[in-house]
Amino acid sequence: MCDLVARTGRHQQRYEDGRRLVAGCIPFRYRANNDETSYDKHKKLVEVLMINSQSGPGLLFPKGGWENDETVEEAAAREAMEEAGVRGDIVLNGFNDVRSATDNSFGGGKEITCMYSHLLGFYDFKSKTHQDSCCPEGMCRAAVFALHVKEELTSWPEQSTRQRTWLTVPEAASRCRYQWMQEALLTGFSDWHDKWSKGGGGTNCDLA
Repeated sequence: MCDLVARTGRHQQRYEDGRRLVAGCIPFRYRANNDETSYDKHKKLVEVLMINSQSGPGLLFPKGGWENDETVEEAAAREAMEEAGVRGDIVLNGFNDVRSATDNSFGGGKEITCMYSHLLGFYDFKSKTHQDSCCPEGMCRAAVFALHVKEELTSWPEQSTRQRTWLTVPEAASRCRYQWMQEALLTGFSDWHDKWSKGGGGTNCDLA
């Protein structure tokens, strides 16, 4: 039995301009490259963690509503724990994308001026299952982060309905249930990781 409990309800859900604000992450790890035919067999291989969808085929990255009593990074890390049973470090993307206090791309104003250096990107999508009086069209905006996994829990809140799968980036791209998640993986995560591995990314991620 899991002692950790997932948040439920929408009484603290954040909205902006008729959109539900969502936080998610792409959990990743490194493992040894055992492919003897690989040109760069000594380079560690990056894998990303996906979970099954409860509503159909394909796989997902952890994501969920951003609530009023937490930062967007905290919300992303919480969803990773609740849905996928992993903990780790939200990493920097290295783009130094700190915006002005008047930028309202996500959450608005001074409150999030310094958060942008952590984001892989913003992704808009329409939810068929999350429509309410504040978001009648089901429109959502997700802020997506990279989460370097440090711990895989043996018990977690959604364990009974979620299965975890580690995949290479090409494998994950082919199995994404939603196009916006595929875009987040290929243009957000992969672009960040390529720049980081060449020395142009964040500083709180290592190849351990």
